[in-house]
Amino acid sequence: MSHPVAEERPAAHGDALNLVRAEIAEAAGPEAAAQRVVELLHDRFPHYDWVGIYWVSSDGDDLVLGPWTGPEATEHTRIPIGTGICGAAAASGQTEIVPDVDADPRYLACFASTKSEIVVPIFEASEVIGEIDIDGSDLDAFDATDARFLEEVTALLAPLRPRT
Repeated sequence: MSHPVAEERPAAHGDALNLVRAEIAEAAGPEAAAQRVVELLHDRFPHYDWVGIYWVSSDGDDLVLGPWTGPEATEHTRIPIGTGICGAAAASGQTEIVPDVDADPRYLACFASTKSEIVVPIFEASEVIGEIDIDGSDLDAFDATDARFLEEVTALLAPLRPRT
């Protein structure tokens, strides 16, 4: 038997995508738009406990924390590409869904409350330019439906990349 929340997610995701588009269109600029997107995702999806965007640094070596929202700031404001789950997703260009962060040796501990994580790369052409990182306080909080939804969100975020 499927979980009722999972069945509700697709419609909620469709509504949220329309809201994301509207927030981006109405925002004062790219940075404000990206901040509004992370806030919208955090507010609309109770299992999205911490939502942040990391952008690839101008030298291409690190992920640098951009807009985020959640209960507290992360100490991981700069992550080398290839380090941790975020760095792995940036290096591979693949979405990472981690059902239990304690069981994944790549996990860079941020918050004691985090039990699961999803990281979705942001692409420009075929190059990873950033990613969206979401933590959940429940085990197995994210599934393929979240991944598909967030992949659509990242396509909307790509034009918001800061230009340095």
